[in-house]
Amino acid sequence: MAASFRIDPVTGLSLGRIAIGVGALTAPSTTARVFGLDPAANPQLGYMGRMFGAREIALGAVTLVSRGPLRRNLTAVGIAVDGADLVNGVIELGQKNVSKLASAMLIGAAGGAVGSGVLALARGRGRAKAA
Repeated sequence: MAASFRIDPVTGLSLGRIAIGVGALTAPSTTARVFGLDPAANPQLGYMGRMFGAREIALGAVTLVSRGPLRRNLTAVGIAVDGADLVNGVIELGQKNVSKLASAMLIGAAGGAVGSGVLALARGRGRAKAA
């Protein structure tokens, strides 16, 4: 019988956050293009991308290594951060500052992260057993 390997949602979100953060920190223009943004039209995007990347790495890493109530609280912080990203995506769509495709990708990613975090907390998976 094959062994089953499952990653809990909070660990998955943390690893995803770290991966996106590393991309944004090390290759901000490429990461921006992946999300449908145009770094050539906004040369300051690299600066903001690296700031975003550092935040994502820090939040992902600290959540990944935390346990117990701290892990649950950091999951809630991640939901708040991703919720703010979702609202920002809706605002930018309404102001037509980014394309509809970019908005859909950014709003979708943020909404997916919010939903995953909420489900993890609702299922009690945002709290790992204390070591």
